[in-house]
Amino acid sequence: MNLTVALKFYITRMTEESGPGMKVLLMDKQTTSIVSLLYSQSEIFMKEVYLFERIDANTRNEGLKHLKCIVFIRPTKENIEYLCNELRCPKYGTYYIYFSNIIAKADVKLLAESDEQEVVREVHEYYADYLAISPHLFSLGITGCSQGLLWNPVHLHRTVLGIISVLLSIKRCPYIRYQCSSEMAKRLAEKIREVLSKESSSFEFRQDSSPILLILDRRDDPVTPLLNQWTYQAMVHELLTINNNRVNLSHVKGISKELKEVVLSAEHDEFYANNLYLNFGEIGQTIKELMDEFQKKAKKHQKVESIADMKTFVETYPLFKKLSGTVSKHVTVVGELSSLVEKHNLLRVSELEQELSCQSDHSMQLQKIKELINSQQIREIDCVRLVMLYALHYEKHASNDISGLLNLLKNKGISEKYIKNIVESMQDKVIYSIVNQ
Repeated sequence: MNLTVALKFYITRMTEESGPGMKVLLMDKQTTSIVSLLYSQSEIFMKEVYLFERIDANTRNEGLKHLKCIVFIRPTKENIEYLCNELRCPKYGTYYIYFSNIIAKADVKLLAESDEQEVVREVHEYYADYLAISPHLFSLGITGCSQGLLWNPVHLHRTVLGIISVLLSIKRCPYIRYQCSSEMAKRLAEKIREVLSKESSSFEFRQDSSPILLILDRRDDPVTPLLNQWTYQAMVHELLTINNNRVNLSHVKGISKELKEVVLSAEHDEFYANNLYLNFGEIGQTIKELMDEFQKKAKKHQKVESIADMKTFVETYPLFKKLSGTVSKHVTVVGELSSLVEKHNLLRVSELEQELSCQSDHSMQLQKIKELINSQQIREIDCVRLVMLYALHYEKHASNDISGLLNLLKNKGISEKYIKNIVESMQDKVIYSIVNQ
């Protein structure tokens, strides 16, 4: 059940089924992200794909009849329209069409009617309708999927399609279990069940076990998202943000051009794969060991005195250069994390977060929160999180001072949207508990 292997299998099949020869890969915005997570541009070049185009682009190359066109798009209404227009006036010699999910028969008929010049050679469903972040983690790139306590209909539809694609790509037809206290979990389970029934012929797999699709509601644990994280991958995402395995470091003072954006992928970075779950203290030690290894190899490369030394240098240089890039990248990332931890006093903030989550000492914790809110070092988001944790823990405490803390936040100049988030989160918690009693 390796998601990156499943998607790479599909992409490899796409590039091989069209046979040898120069190819263009025609994608939409989302499938472009899907492919870029799996392969570097040089790896795609090795599959004889030399040109990349967006199906929704306004300007495109004209008259490249010598190229085979591999179309990899989501089966949306907009994409079908774009593709129909493309086939009516084809710019490439032949077309091999791959949809990332189940496509309606009516849409296939539309494409057939548009293919007046008979340039389409094959049409397939290859279930790659999700972002494979790592072998066991995928994303659909959705933010804010709910409206209050209910699904946004557009995001519900996208989520259903994404999960169906995952199940088809790893060849699993699961039993569905969901959190009965959550209306959103129930709704998602029902929609997935409908598709499984409607497309039952696509889910006839030989299975050694009985897989379970478990659907849980994030709101059942409101505490964990409010805590600062201290493992390598989580810290990078929390403090710097990882977007499709890419980290933007352009804001770092004095950063070199090569390091303004770095890729953190367990698929292509052995050091990252081995250390992404280590805590902050351990990652510092492993970075030191990586530096020591690099310095030893650097000294060897400085001793080029004979023909044999030159031969060894040429053979090992690519590995040395790769190690050099790995060292520079991770030293820069860990250095920036350390800087942010010190700058915003995150060790002290995290200590209080843990106390609010696991201990009960109202007066002492209230005093510490007030001190941190009044500190110029503490970020807005950390002040807000501490107040949210306090409200969750002491909402029913006879002497709670939630209103006083809200006033402190306002006096500090905390953004109004954050104040609103605190009030709304408390209201949602009350409504959620009443609805699901």
